[in-house]
Amino acid sequence: MTAAAMDHIPALLDSLPARLSAIPARWAAQTPDAPALHEGGRHWTYAQLQHAVEDAARLLRELEVRAGDRLMVVGENCALQVALIFAAASIDAWIVNVNARLSSREVDTIALHSTARRVLYLHASSREAGEHAARHGAVAVTVDGMGELMAGALNGDAVAEATLSGNEQVAALIYTTGTTGQSKGVMLTHRNLLFIAAVSSRLRGLTQTDRAYGVLPISHVYGLASVALGTLHAGAALYLVPRFSVEGLLSALKNDDLTIVQGVPAMYAKLLQTLGGSGTPLPTRLRFAYAGGSPLSPSLKMEVEKLLGTALHNGYGMTESSPTISQTRLEAPRRDDSVGSPIPGVETRIVDTDGVDVAPGTPGELWIRGPNVMAGYYREPDMTAATMRDGGWLNTGDMARQGEDGALFIVGRTKELIIRSGFNVYPLEVETALNAHPSVIQSAVVGCSVADGNEDVVAYVELDPRQPVTPEALQAYLAGTLSPYKCPSAIIVMDALPAAATGKILKGQLRQMAQQQYQQR
Repeated sequence: MTAAAMDHIPALLDSLPARLSAIPARWAAQTPDAPALHEGGRHWTYAQLQHAVEDAARLLRELEVRAGDRLMVVGENCALQVALIFAAASIDAWIVNVNARLSSREVDTIALHSTARRVLYLHASSREAGEHAARHGAVAVTVDGMGELMAGALNGDAVAEATLSGNEQVAALIYTTGTTGQSKGVMLTHRNLLFIAAVSSRLRGLTQTDRAYGVLPISHVYGLASVALGTLHAGAALYLVPRFSVEGLLSALKNDDLTIVQGVPAMYAKLLQTLGGSGTPLPTRLRFAYAGGSPLSPSLKMEVEKLLGTALHNGYGMTESSPTISQTRLEAPRRDDSVGSPIPGVETRIVDTDGVDVAPGTPGELWIRGPNVMAGYYREPDMTAATMRDGGWLNTGDMARQGEDGALFIVGRTKELIIRSGFNVYPLEVETALNAHPSVIQSAVVGCSVADGNEDVVAYVELDPRQPVTPEALQAYLAGTLSPYKCPSAIIVMDALPAAATGKILKGQLRQMAQQQYQQR
């Protein structure tokens, strides 16, 4: 991070408004007729979006949602979801966006833990949301200019949390996907989210002429802060899509003149698989593309860049950091597997198990500090204390090393470390090797506890059916790439790896599968 970049941060923080709702209000006043949202065949200008936000706020007050209440919204990406986010912000309620594709148990667990005052269901754009609404006997209500939604019963036992006048007020409660353990409610403030929206917008050089593809779930922090809020903060247009399909992306690239695509590596891998590789580049108007949410292998990055005709930039973050910690710069595309440099305003430390800074270039646990760090886990003070460190540092739980130029390289997650015959195996290194094979679409490597406290390395792979390969052939391939102790004891082929709505592989499920298969031997 340059000194010049740091010099701008105090001024940027001072310029942040008190609430997220200032974003549409600003552009409705300055450029009311500029396009803001697109969903299917419908468009909304910033003036129309602001009108919907104001009417949604009226509805929330009628539904007795108070300042400090949790407002849970079950749905998938749509304009009404965006309007409700800003409406909740305007009355100081906490938005709890929940993907409708979660199971009934998962949805109900979040409603219970968050003690939501009301649960709203966006059934018009999500069949699953309608099914959840029917389970709870929700009734129809309307937001002018956006349409109908369903409202669940009032939770009279919900207690409103204290509110703050500044932008340290909690804006969103985001539940993690639970890929490695217990799902937790992360409290993000208006300041957290506005900071990321502003920095993301500036680093990517967004202007009002940009058109961004909004397919990443807004229920996830990447889709909320970086994509949705980052786009609208710049006064650009957001093209909302409820769920990803290759056909939908290809159509949007062709017909909507997209200038920005942000996704997860699995999305780009599916695109390549469907098109049969990068042999025929796509004609697009893209200025750039970004990947995040999970590791991006150099081989996938290279193929996607050939296909899209533009650099595929990488980034890194987590829900607890709102999410962005680092990203590669538009002016300096990289060819390696770095996740880029820390964004301006974010400090980093790489430490050993005792919390002491390691030597430059040495792997260690990554700690961060900045305006993007969460307020804590809701109703979980012990979990918050276990994650936060003195001085406002957040322990990411990730292992990283820092290059001479300041770029970060993620080695793996601390909790995913596999101890095999006394050697440390980081799943990410094995996954990167597997993903470089032309037949592998994506992979996930987990540890399986075996005798005497030892662990086996187990790999699950999703293959391209047009390029068949046997597990034995993959084993031979890895033997020429990795040390023997890093090579999996088993490679298991699956039609599709279990994944969250964001595309993030659910390693917890795979770890359970591996353990069950070992016990059944």
